Amino acid sequence: MRIGVLTGGGDVPGLNACIKAVVNRAADLGHEVVGIRKGWGGLLYTQPDDRHSVAEHMVPLDRARVRTVDRSGGTFLHTSRTNPGKVRTSEVPHFLMGEIEGDGPHDLTAHALRVIESQGIDVLIPIGGDDTLSYALRMHEEGVPVVAIPKTMDNDVHGTDYCIGFSTAVTRGVEFIHNLRTSTGSHERIAVVELFGRYSGETSLITAYLAGVDRALISEVPFDVDRLAQMVIDDQKSNPSNYAMVTVSEGATMTGGEMALSGEADAYGHRKLGGIGAELGEALKQLTGQGIIYQQVAYLMRSGRPDSLDLMVATNYAVMAADLALDGSSGRMVALRSGTYSNVPISVTKEGVKRVDIDELYDADQYQPRVRHVGGKPMFLY
Repeated sequence: MRIGVLTGGGDVPGLNACIKAVVNRAADLGHEVVGIRKGWGGLLYTQPDDRHSVAEHMVPLDRARVRTVDRSGGTFLHTSRTNPGKVRTSEVPHFLMGEIEGDGPHDLTAHALRVIESQGIDVLIPIGGDDTLSYALRMHEEGVPVVAIPKTMDNDVHGTDYCIGFSTAVTRGVEFIHNLRTSTGSHERIAVVELFGRYSGETSLITAYLAGVDRALISEVPFDVDRLAQMVIDDQKSNPSNYAMVTVSEGATMTGGEMALSGEADAYGHRKLGGIGAELGEALKQLTGQGIIYQQVAYLMRSGRPDSLDLMVATNYAVMAADLALDGSSGRMVALRSGTYSNVPISVTKEGVKRVDIDELYDADQYQPRVRHVGGKPMFLY
């Protein structure tokens, strides 16, 4: 059997370890793995009858090729947010221009299927978040055997309690917040730390909870900046070192405001997020008269090596996915549910959304993490 593996969407620590484990498991059982570069874009931009194009996008993987890749973060196969089912005219490969009509977006799934067939790929193992897995579901519906692996530092893929990258992102966030206390306290200022989190504030909330910040603003709850300013002044006064720490999810909004967005939407309809922290910092500076330290942690949360938990989950997810693929399963996603490794229909990713349980985990009036009950909750409270 020949397995195709790809990584899509934002990179997270643990992807390389996951790819390595897929390759080693398949090799142990006498099977072959090919790495598809640049996510679903590798299928879109491969010209099957051009050996240079094939070599650029299809990477034969064996034990020697992946021997050391797990020692670093990111994905050595590279990634993209390409969706072959929704391609702008400007992004259509030149060799497919004769197959499109109208202004787009264009559905070039037929070409992706031709590439899979031409490369002799028997089953796909895509590693990604909701967007990547939505096209994995499309592939399954088109008759391609698919076993998916959930990955996102926001930990917001429906159907699993855990996604690769989440633990490392939280660990990095806590570390950077504590490091930032040095300058914030030395200068007696208010620190505003912007963390990743588009629609789900879990990563931001858990980071704030573990780092013990004064106020935490999350994507699910719009905040009143005037009320917040008074709270932060009180926090600063009550701190013997005369400083305060505030975290804010990149997808958070002021009451009556909108998300801070920039640039054009990608193939999945998402525009680039970021900037609410700077906006908040300027507002707090005007309202409090205090000095502000603004730090956008963002990409640093998903950079560098994975921690041990992400290594563990990435490796075990990969082994389970490879076994399912080699056993002939299709349309499945590996998962952790109630602390146990399992697998679910990949269609479950479209059956709901994962958001912070405000009633159980957050004080929306005080803008603070507040875990009301721990008993019976999953390890990450989500």
